[in-house]
Amino acid sequence: MNKLIFFFKIGIETNNKPKNKNKMKRVKINAWKKGVVLKNGEYQRVLSEGSYWIGFSEEVIEYDMAVQFKSPINLNIMLLDNEFVGLTEIVEVKNNEIALRYENGLLTEVMNEGTYVYWKGLLKQEFKIVDLNTIEIDSSIDKSLYARKELVNYIRTYTVEPYEKAVLYINGKFEKIVEPGTYYYWKNSTTILITRADVRSIQLEIAGQEILSKDKAALRINFYVQYKIEDIVKAVVENKDYEKQLYVIMQLILREYIGALSLDELLEKKEAVSEYIMKAAAKRVKDLGVELRGGGIRDIILPGEMKDIMNQVLVAEKKAQANTIMRREETASTRSLLNTAKLMEDNAMLLKLKEMEFVEKVSEKITGITVSGESSVASQLRTLFGP
Repeated sequence: MNKLIFFFKIGIETNNKPKNKNKMKRVKINAWKKGVVLKNGEYQRVLSEGSYWIGFSEEVIEYDMAVQFKSPINLNIMLLDNEFVGLTEIVEVKNNEIALRYENGLLTEVMNEGTYVYWKGLLKQEFKIVDLNTIEIDSSIDKSLYARKELVNYIRTYTVEPYEKAVLYINGKFEKIVEPGTYYYWKNSTTILITRADVRSIQLEIAGQEILSKDKAALRINFYVQYKIEDIVKAVVENKDYEKQLYVIMQLILREYIGALSLDELLEKKEAVSEYIMKAAAKRVKDLGVELRGGGIRDIILPGEMKDIMNQVLVAEKKAQANTIMRREETASTRSLLNTAKLMEDNAMLLKLKEMEFVEKVSEKITGITVSGESSVASQLRTLFGP
C-alpha cells in the first residue's frame, strides 16, 4: 500500500497519468478539505488538497476541515495510519471527565466521555480536559462562561448574601467558613452543603410567658431580646437550632428571676429586672456563638380581677390625694381671709375700699338702675357710697 501511495504522489507532482488509465478515475480534493479513500469498505489512505487518480473499486469521502471528523469505519483502524494521525487532533475524554473545546480562543463545545477527532491546519483549536471528580473549578476557566448553556448543567452554584455568613460541608464534613459571594463547584457524586446564617442584628420575641410572682399573682410577660451572631462555627456547627436554644435560655432566666419577686417589686423595678436578666443571659449564650445587644420587658399583663383591684387602689389613692389638696387650699384660703379681716378692723379706709370693690363687682352685672323716692339720684348715690 505504501508503494502505491508513493506512485500516485509522483504522478500528481509530474502530471503523468497512470499507464492503465481505463481502470482509474480522477478525483479532486478542494482547499480546506480532506479525503478518505475506502476500497470495498476498508480504509486505504487519506488525501489532502489536490487532484488524484484512484481505482474504480475505490471511493473517496470528502470532509470539511472546519468540523469534527466522523469516521466512516472503526476509528481504531484509521488510527493505525501515522499519516492520518499526523493530520488530526485526537481528544480522548474518560469517564468522569469533560473536555472544553475552544476555537480561536472562544468556547464552542463541551464534550462528554469518548474519542473525538478534529483536523489540524484550519482552525486554532484548544482542548481543556476537566476532571469532574474534583469540586473546585480551575481559575483558568473564565467565570463569564459558567452561565453558558454548554456548561451550566455541569456546575453547582451557591450564593451567600452580603448580610450572611455560611459554613461549607463536603461529604458531611465541615470544611470552612464561607464569606458573602457566589461560589461555583463541578457537579459530581461529592455532596456539598452550604448552611447560611444571618449576621445582622435580630430581634427575638419571648411572648405570653405565664409566670407566678412571689405573692402568687398570675402574670403574663412579653419580653424581647436583640442579638447578633459573632461566631458562626459555634452557632451553626457546634449547636443545633441555636435560635431555639437562645429562646429557652431567655425563657428560663425570665421565669427564675420574676418568680422571686412580688408584684409590687416587679412593677417598681421593671427596668432593673430587664438589666439583670440581660446580664445573666449574656454569660450563658456565649456557647451559642451569639452576642446580646439589648432587651427588656415589653408588657406586664395582669388578670382581669387583678386589674380591677389595681384600678380601685389607684382611684382610692387619687381621691385621697385630691382631698388632701382641697383641705390644704381651704386652710390657706381661711388664713388669708382672717388676715384680711384683721387689717380691715384696724383701718376703716381699707374696709371702705373693700366695700367699693364689691360694689364694683356687683355693678358689672347691673343692666339698669331704678330710682324711687323724693331724693335725687345724686343724693341717693352719696348716701350709698358716702362715709
